[in-house]
Amino acid sequence: MTLAQRVQNILTGLLMLLISVLLFTGGEDGYPLVLLILTVTLLVAGLRELIYYFSMARHMVGGKEILYRGLIIFDVGIFTLTLSEVPGLYVMLYLLVIHGFSGVVDVLRALEARRMQAGSWWLSLSTGIANLLVVAACIIFAGSAEKLVLIYAVGLAYNALLRIASAFRRSAIVYIP
Repeated sequence: MTLAQRVQNILTGLLMLLISVLLFTGGEDGYPLVLLILTVTLLVAGLRELIYYFSMARHMVGGKEILYRGLIIFDVGIFTLTLSEVPGLYVMLYLLVIHGFSGVVDVLRALEARRMQAGSWWLSLSTGIANLLVVAACIIFAGSAEKLVLIYAVGLAYNALLRIASAFRRSAIVYIP
């Protein structure tokens, strides 16, 4: 990880912590903020994938997969933008699906890294388990929008702290003599 990437991870983590504090203080009014965060995140991720495809990945093997992934993520972001008039429970269910999928992928990556005897598999496993715990807590407290926003804020703060910690973690460098 380069110095610029480390600084970017730290700044992103601090921004995520700030947003989680705003969600803690917002109460039930945090629903529009959660929707805005979700929309902006998906739109930026989709645009990043599309820019990467048009700048480099179209010349690579498997580049079309990056194009399709970027289009799908961008379309989901636009769809999320249209959900402002939908009741909060549906958007929270939508958010649960995203957290659940992310948690399962992180756990599977950690198990694969453990099988290959990689050193940092436990960090990916803890991230996946935290995402799955957020999903379980949201299912338990599905009746209260205020509690769902607080649970989302806790999950966001946890992911922010992990992002900041990963910026300070040493990265392996392979030297070829």
